[in-house]
Parts: sequence; C-alpha cells; structure tokens
Amino acid sequence: MNGNPRIEISLDDQTLRVIADESTLKTFRISSSAKGMGFIEGSYRTPTGNFEICEKIGTDEPIGTIFKARKPNGIWNHEITYDEDLVLTRILRLTGKDPENQNTYDRFIYIHGTNHEDRIGQTASHGCIRLSNDDMIALFDIIPNQTQVFIHPMKQTKGKLLFLDCDSTLSAIEGIDELARLSDPAIFDEVVNLTNAAMNGDVPLSQVFKKRMEIIRPSLEMVRIVSQCYLDHIVPGAEKLIQHARQHGWTPIILSGGFEPIIRPFAAHLGIEHVEAVPLYFDASGNYVGYGEDYPTTRNLGKNEIIQQWKRATLPKKVIMIGDGTSDLETQPDVDLMIGFGGVVSRDKVKRGAGRWITQLDDLLLFEELSSEV
Repeated sequence: MNGNPRIEISLDDQTLRVIADESTLKTFRISSSAKGMGFIEGSYRTPTGNFEICEKIGTDEPIGTIFKARKPNGIWNHEITYDEDLVLTRILRLTGKDPENQNTYDRFIYIHGTNHEDRIGQTASHGCIRLSNDDMIALFDIIPNQTQVFIHPMKQTKGKLLFLDCDSTLSAIEGIDELARLSDPAIFDEVVNLTNAAMNGDVPLSQVFKKRMEIIRPSLEMVRIVSQCYLDHIVPGAEKLIQHARQHGWTPIILSGGFEPIIRPFAAHLGIEHVEAVPLYFDASGNYVGYGEDYPTTRNLGKNEIIQQWKRATLPKKVIMIGDGTSDLETQPDVDLMIGFGGVVSRDKVKRGAGRWITQLDDLLLFEELSSEV
C-alpha cells in the first residue's frame, strides 16, 4: 500500500473509509451506537474526533472467534440467537487523542466484528464501531498499528424521540410504593405520601428519594416481585402505543425516577430497548448496598438533563414526553410537546400545564400527534 493509510468514519453515513494518498481504498458499512455520540463513561455512546489504533487483537484467529476481555473464548454459532452484544473475529482498539475523548481506551471502545450483522448500516451498537466479520478481517489485514482514525460527528438531524414515564403511565403501579409494601406494611402509607408529595411538586424530589430508600432497603427478591408487578399492571393501550410509535419512526425511551433493574424486564416486554432509570446496587450475596444517588432522575429537572443528552447525541427532528408527574411537566422547555397522562392518577398541575392532556394511551388525538410528519 502506498502512503500511510488512515481511517475516516462517518456516523451520518454509517461508513468507514480507508484512505491513502488522498484516495479511498476501501469503504465498509458499519454500525455505531444506538444512543448516538458522546464521551461520558457508561453512556454507551460513540465518541468522536481524533483517535489512534493502539492494539490489534486476534491475528490468525478463526472468523467468528468470541473475545471476552480481549481473549479468545469460543466460536460464534450464527444459528444461535445471542441476546448479548458479542465482540467477534478481530479487535482494533482505539485510544483518544483529543481532550474530550481521552477516556476512550478506558471505555473499551473498539472496531470489531459482531453477531448483529443484520444491523450493519444502522445505529445499533453499545458505543463501539461494528463491522461484518468478513469486512473486519479485510480491514484488519490492511491497517497497521498506530493508524490514525477520525470519527466525524453527526450533523444530519434524523429520527424522533418518544420519552415515556413508566410508573402511573405505562404501568398502573408506583414501583417505589410496591417496594415499600413488601419491605414493611407499616411504612407503606409514609412512602406513598412521600411519593405523592414529590409527584405533585410539593417537595423536592431529591429530598424524598433518599428518605424513601433509607426506609425500604430493597432485596433482590423484592426487585423480582415488583418487576412482575409492572407486567401485571400494564396500562391499557401501552403496547398498542409503542407498536404504533415504532411504525411511525419514533424511538421509544423509558425515562423514569424508578429503578433500572426493576423496569428493564417490563421494557423488554414492550419492545423498548432504551431505559433511563436509577441504578440499584447489591453485594455478592444480594444484599442492598445503595442506589445511584447522582443519577439525574433522582432530582428535579433530572429528566431534562437526560433529554438534553439524547438531543445532543442523536440530533432528533422531534421530541415528545408523556407522563403523569411534575418531573415530566418540567421537561417542557426541552421537548416539542409534553403530553400529560391522567389515566391512572390525575394531577391538576400537570393537567393545567401540559401541551396535551389524555386519559387513554390510545386516544386518537395522541395517535395524530405521533403519526404527523416532521
């Protein structure tokens, strides 16, 4: 190969080009993050800017080799469906060269082969750059170590984001209240009153959140039981709403002050990939050790922070929020439309302030909004 090759990646076009002497030698289709672009640890977003390939891993391994912690760990069977995102065939590990992307190495951002070859050309990864396994070998063989890489930031607006509260919106329960019921029936009323005070906007959410968790201290068994409660109390029309939204180009995202491990099975049932909710932490024996106290949705205006992150990361054409509480109403400055939902609990403040008000998730007015072209 004449000249030193470099790699240029376009998140807008979902392509990777190998360039030498200002000529494009090869173009590969890729898949970057389903959550867009970003630099925050744990965000699962693809960083942008200047990088360098600092490690080439997998030379002479068979195609489809599964890597765990960058070590060979079996061979992918393409006839088996894997829920997890496998790192396959070859790895080109990246290190960041710009101030904002210097954590790239520690974030384990790679260019690698994938078991999700059917999604190449779409934004679908957890932050890495995926290639088909044949293309990964072809790229690996022509790229030396220390090759310079530039990932171009997205510039094209596309897609639409539908943020949905969970408790008393998609499911008729309040998860925190159900945890309190399981923890100690004697404190159930106290926790319910705190929840209502926060949702009605009478007291700061951060104040209420910490107090409730100090009282409850949930176990893993409680997590399992309340996860099932969400499924047992799906609000009528929720499944139809999600299906309709997806058919009309919306990406549904659960945005909740509830707990991520409890909500995740419910989201999977609804076919919702993205859940923005509070982490829970347990020790090796399953004992509760804490929650994500710094997570945005534990405080007022926290949902705004997450919506702002998504907007910067994905450049959506339109954003809608649906929810029943004041934390949902607070998002109005950051969305095109805030739809208040009163089908489980009707809050006067939300009813008065929302851009739209509905009491059924499959209201025709709502479907008109979700079906409109941008």
